[in-house]
Amino acid sequence: MNQLTGFKRARFVVLLGALAALIPLTIDMYLPALPDITASYETSASVVQLSLTACLLGLGVGQLVAGALSDVYGRRRPLIIALIVYIAASAACIFAPNIFILIAGRFIQGFAASAGLVISRAIVRDVSSGAELTKLFALLMLVNNLVPLLAPSIGSGVLLFTSWPGIFLTLSVLGTILLLITAFRLGETLPVDDRVPSNLGTTFSNFVSLLKDRQFSGYALSQGFMIGGIFAYVAGTPFIYQNIYGVSPQVFSILFGLNGLGLLLGTFMVGRFASVISEKIFLESGLVMAFIAGLALLVVVIFEGPLWGIVLPILFFVTSIGFVATSSFSLAMETQSHVAGSASALLGLLPFVLGAVTAPMVGIAGEDTAVPMGLTIFLMSALALATYVFMAKRGGPAEKPA
Repeated sequence: MNQLTGFKRARFVVLLGALAALIPLTIDMYLPALPDITASYETSASVVQLSLTACLLGLGVGQLVAGALSDVYGRRRPLIIALIVYIAASAACIFAPNIFILIAGRFIQGFAASAGLVISRAIVRDVSSGAELTKLFALLMLVNNLVPLLAPSIGSGVLLFTSWPGIFLTLSVLGTILLLITAFRLGETLPVDDRVPSNLGTTFSNFVSLLKDRQFSGYALSQGFMIGGIFAYVAGTPFIYQNIYGVSPQVFSILFGLNGLGLLLGTFMVGRFASVISEKIFLESGLVMAFIAGLALLVVVIFEGPLWGIVLPILFFVTSIGFVATSSFSLAMETQSHVAGSASALLGLLPFVLGAVTAPMVGIAGEDTAVPMGLTIFLMSALALATYVFMAKRGGPAEKPA
């Protein structure tokens, strides 16, 4: 990778970014079609929402499987197989005769899409290190942060021309394009000598050794807790902004988009200045910013402050994710070249697990109070800072890259 320049390097990064974008596209593109799917199958909204739950479950499980297999068989073969499965699952969703087949198809779709994210991250670790590793991770994070803002609009655009199966047709076409490019343009990046033995015992041992690695676990938990806070924000603000503060759906969308821009800004800064500012400085700055923002938010919601008193701390909290997610992922992966796929899988799984815990917490006291959301975000930021200080920071002081 360090020998790639100009167009070849850009093409390589675009391909990895597109592979990583499969997850947000798979999750978010069909959201505008949920009412149409409900009517099409003459079922309830809660049953249709199981298709989203199934997709998220597939994403979580799939990351573990894809990461482990890529350490055993290399990056290219598992990725090609996963894209073939993704295309087939998308086709199953198009022609699903009932809602339960659609739900099953969504699980398989999520399972297969997870390989795009996990293996693209492992490939980055295969071909780069140091500041270059952080820059490439930052580019992937920019894609992952930007696509969720655009995916629902893309889905809505598709619905202007066709019905909801057209969304899954679009995803199937995208999967086919990525399959062809991967098959003919992406070479293997993990040498045979660097692969791990092919047995379940070794795979399980890799995961255990990663969890026992105090520094790796510290970075992973710091990232996971922060993104757990993001799930709390996403689950809580639609009710808080609209039910408590009476803002319109349009104003809510603007505020949501503003936070998305903050996230992009934070991620861009890490990628732009990774050559002169160390990842640990970015990580520490982001964690401190998140803790202060979480504390300010908690104070505001306890005393039922004005809307701007909630909007500003959340903006700073979400922006800090751009610092934390990119730098912590880079630092966690830096020393895991021998099991990069498994490491990438664990780092991808933790946010889903913690998000599944935090999202329901924000509604524990009903829809008329913001305190549970504020408390959850504060606790997540405090735990993220604590796990970094007491676990990951043992790696030594931050130094500027050479």
